[in-house]
Amino acid sequence: MREVISTPDAPNAIGPYSQAIKGGGFVFTAGQVALDPATGQVVPGDVAAQTERVMKNLAAILQAAGTSLPQVVRCTVFLKNMNDFAAMNEVYGRYFAAAPPARSTVEVSRLPKDVLVEIDVIALA
Repeated sequence: MREVISTPDAPNAIGPYSQAIKGGGFVFTAGQVALDPATGQVVPGDVAAQTERVMKNLAAILQAAGTSLPQVVRCTVFLKNMNDFAAMNEVYGRYFAAAPPARSTVEVSRLPKDVLVEIDVIALA
């Protein structure tokens, strides 16, 4: 069974996709960028500020799906500039302090809304 997950506590999808899909014992989130769900605007600031907002968005989506960040098994991080890795990693590490999930981090040439970071996760449902 496949269930669409949606919450007003994370940004609305800005295209033909769902915030997350729950199925097969897992939750698969769409990539989250630093959009404030209250305003729909990119949060101001550097990659640390943007990563903070992304992690809050992911946490809200996972909560709506009945799970949480400690249940994340896999993350993919997309950075506009790999020089931002340390700053992103510091914020990210606060959310995954114990038994962090598997992760890939890649540099990309451009992200939606010209943000600095995008993260998607797979979590146990």
